[in-house]
Amino acid sequence: MPPPRSLQLVARGRLITIEGIDGAGKSTLAAALEPALAARGIDVVALREPGGVRVAERIRALVTDPGLEIDARAEALLYAAARAQLVAELVEPTLAGGRSVLLDRFVDSSLAYQGAGRELGIDAVAAINSFATGGLTADRTLLLVLPIAVGRARRGDREPDRLELEGQPFFARIDAAYRSLARSAPERVRVLDASLSAAALADAALAEIVDLWVADR
Repeated sequence: MPPPRSLQLVARGRLITIEGIDGAGKSTLAAALEPALAARGIDVVALREPGGVRVAERIRALVTDPGLEIDARAEALLYAAARAQLVAELVEPTLAGGRSVLLDRFVDSSLAYQGAGRELGIDAVAAINSFATGGLTADRTLLLVLPIAVGRARRGDREPDRLELEGQPFFARIDAAYRSLARSAPERVRVLDASLSAAALADAALAEIVDLWVADR
């Protein structure tokens, strides 16, 4: 006989992160994956970084404000602080409760943007983010890749935020860092062609993550 319901262990939720340069279509993909997973009986909540909880949203307003000048180290620490609050307040409790999390950006963003883009060093930025997240890592990361110029063109007439105002060399370093991270962790990071149609990209992404819940069924 199975144990009483009160004694049954709840399977931990899975953490799926979506990464890529600005304009790659991360938010669009997250919006498509959430209902697609729900249709398969997978309880998932979609969140974004920086943000998701009140403290992190306030930090988001700071780091994206094009009118502010922020030192590179301060920028890295602000992103880590926002991430720490999101993990403690929402991500970790959600995963522990058995729900999965679909997260638009996570630690890899800081490794690419601050570690490589700001040239602070991948190892240094990884260290502060390991502390910020308590060592939490994604079960699967979907890396959307496309030419930098295409990503910029997708922005259209929207007002650029503080990081989007940076030049080509900054984003070239970010793109190279993302690709290097993917090569170093092929089991976790799955590279997807962000030039695909939204529907095709969603199908390709779904195929890369559905195995995560097989053991629970």
